[in-house]
Amino acid sequence: MPGRLSGKTAIVTGSSSGLGRAIAHAYAQEGAQICCVDLYPTSRNAIDAVTGKADSFHNRTVTDTPTHEALREAYGGRYVFVRADLTKAEDVKHAVLSCAKEFGRLDIMVNNAGISVESTHVRPLRVHETAEDDYDKTMAINAKGVFLGCKYAISQMLQQEPLPASNGDRGWIINTASVQGMVGYFGTPSYCASKGAVVMLTRQIALDYGPDRIHCNALCPGFLKTAMTQNLQSDEAALQTINAAHPFGGMGEPEDVARVAVFLASDDARWVTGVPLPVDGGFVCQ
Repeated sequence: MPGRLSGKTAIVTGSSSGLGRAIAHAYAQEGAQICCVDLYPTSRNAIDAVTGKADSFHNRTVTDTPTHEALREAYGGRYVFVRADLTKAEDVKHAVLSCAKEFGRLDIMVNNAGISVESTHVRPLRVHETAEDDYDKTMAINAKGVFLGCKYAISQMLQQEPLPASNGDRGWIINTASVQGMVGYFGTPSYCASKGAVVMLTRQIALDYGPDRIHCNALCPGFLKTAMTQNLQSDEAALQTINAAHPFGGMGEPEDVARVAVFLASDDARWVTGVPLPVDGGFVCQ
């Protein structure tokens, strides 16, 4: 039986680790061809052997199978990797053009790559303590990177004809925001600002490109068990507080959000656009 994304081509940024890797697997299971885009082909190491913390985005698991290779082994379809620094326009444009050249089109753009510099701090820092460099790095990847991904993906989508079975829909954009783009959270001024920007950019794009039948929605995950939250998971007191803040009783798995990413890229969501969708175990309902 064909999957819900059969015949569609997707770019997933930040595909080497965590949520991005889970989304790539979920899309492959549903029949999509995937261009995996990241700065590194292998996943982020949850623990730095020297410090015992998850304190460096560049610390990678060298023995890990790259996502695109893992997809080939598991599903036998067509999957490629493109290296890109998502803060650089030329890299993002190259990734989109490479995908279109390899697969002939681009139907789904998942702007998932992101960082949380604040999660690496020894303690939560309020805005008066936050380094300007931390803010700039966070906004460059989390907000500008999403802007560039939307910009070049939409340019490609507007140039191509809709898929025959798409009911006229030209494309699907899924931006990874966060519950921290919907409600505030302690000690994360840069992260909250960046994810709030993603939510509003998503709504604005949905308005502008609705007439072109390009969907644009935002995933707003709650706290997930990934390398990004490893330091939180290692702090027993903080973990108890976070678990208690979720009506479902704890942090989620990346696969919980990946399943919703499939829905937002499928025909099941053909009347859905401009939505910041929390997938958070009930975190924001309190």
